[in-house]
Amino acid sequence: MRLGIMQPYFFPNLAHFALIASVDRWIVFDVTQYTPKSWMNRNRVLHPVTGWNYISVGLKRSSTSITTKQAVVDSLNKSHQTVLGKLSHYRSTAPFYKEVIGLVNDTFNSLISDSLVELNVSTLKHTCQYLDISFDYEVCSQLNLEFDNVPDAGQWAPIICQKLGANEYLNPIGGAELFSLDDFTSRGVELYFAEVVPFTYSTKHYEYQQHLSILDVLMWNSPLKIRNAICTSCNLTKASELHAKN
Repeated sequence: MRLGIMQPYFFPNLAHFALIASVDRWIVFDVTQYTPKSWMNRNRVLHPVTGWNYISVGLKRSSTSITTKQAVVDSLNKSHQTVLGKLSHYRSTAPFYKEVIGLVNDTFNSLISDSLVELNVSTLKHTCQYLDISFDYEVCSQLNLEFDNVPDAGQWAPIICQKLGANEYLNPIGGAELFSLDDFTSRGVELYFAEVVPFTYSTKHYEYQQHLSILDVLMWNSPLKIRNAICTSCNLTKASELHAKN
């Protein structure tokens, strides 16, 4: 079983979904300290005039004194309407505007609490449903796993893999220096790194911007085109092979 473990991001970029499509099981990592002003409560879309613009979710308390699972949205309705407003300029040019607005509405309307984690899981779930990508997920804090003192950030993944019986773990290559290969091999886990090939597309009269929220990608491309890009863009390399080269 190949495992992916990531913090719950708000409508993350396409690379996040390429990782989801490349694993058997996805763990929403919500048990550590919350990071204010991160991708967990905001992301980026095209600005109406030039460049990019933030879409964000206001929190009742945004502080490092809470864990991610304790983060609560200040007003779901206000956040919902704010996001819709920040997307309204796509209406006149983006071919899939109505479908994306429907996805955003479904994401917010399906919530039964004001938990930020629930909201962000909903963004992943509804986007994967729209793209017809399998999303077998669990929330870490709901697994009743017992953790003793975890000495550093790089050891969470191998420990969780061992506890859940995973024999492979996939992480973005940008985080390669976070991990020690021995932490995985000693637990019988093969560590892989993923490098996602950039997916470029036409944004009509807007200047194309890299690494925007999946919402921007969805506005301009059909689900089939995006799914094909996701399924062919994730290049995997064994950490052991990288280690041998070095």
